[in-house]
Amino acid sequence: MGILGGQVALVSGAGRGFGRAIAERLAGEGARVALLARSLEQLEEVAGTIRASGGEALPLACDVTDRASIEAAVEAAQEGLGRIDLLVNNAGVPGPFGPIWEVDPDEWWRAQEIHIRAPMLFMHALLPGMVARGRGRVVCVSAIASRMVAPNLSAYCTGKIAQNRVVAEAAAELAGTGVSVFAIDPGFVFTQLARETMESPEAQKYLGGMVDRLRAASGDPAAQTDLARCAQRVLDLASGRYDALSGNYYELPDDLDAELEKKNSTEDAR
Repeated sequence: MGILGGQVALVSGAGRGFGRAIAERLAGEGARVALLARSLEQLEEVAGTIRASGGEALPLACDVTDRASIEAAVEAAQEGLGRIDLLVNNAGVPGPFGPIWEVDPDEWWRAQEIHIRAPMLFMHALLPGMVARGRGRVVCVSAIASRMVAPNLSAYCTGKIAQNRVVAEAAAELAGTGVSVFAIDPGFVFTQLARETMESPEAQKYLGGMVDRLRAASGDPAAQTDLARCAQRVLDLASGRYDALSGNYYELPDDLDAELEKKNSTEDAR
């Protein structure tokens, strides 16, 4: 059945890129997966791939910034698949790009709704059930930008560092409940979002170095390897082996076993 046999996962932004890779990996390990995104057509394709491999998937159109939309999707997912054991908050946007005094404040704030409001709404909808059952896990797909100061990328950097703090706060509040929360950097892959960034006139104007890196990656098959690595990282965290690391942010090169040993050694020394 796989290590997630009998469990139900909900993955946002599951229609493409990292979200799709994560959803397919979780399904491959036995999880029944609710697929959320704005485009139902994309989700149907992902669901078809999962079903063709013997898995179970439920595609659900959802606006992750809208409370009613999230609550309806969560209800539909639980009616169709069962109580949700794992939430993977993956939806994101890269822009707007440019100096704070030039970007559209409304567009900048819209990005924060996706980076910060969405995981808050998902956790608000799902954590009560997880806490009541004494088990559950949440993985927020953050970014290395969460620990960077990148001029002309303020919306993304601000949203991701705030996302990591929401994870840390939630973990502190969930201590002793059996529910764990993590944030991860997914790595670097040329996804559709990367293409949209590369083709953005504002990104070309203000983030030339990043655009050049994306352009180079667009034709490099090796640039797709982090899709599988990210999906594996989510699976590792979903396995329960690393629950003691709840509240932390990790990047793909981080050794979770070493981090777990370090934590255990620190606690033993107290």
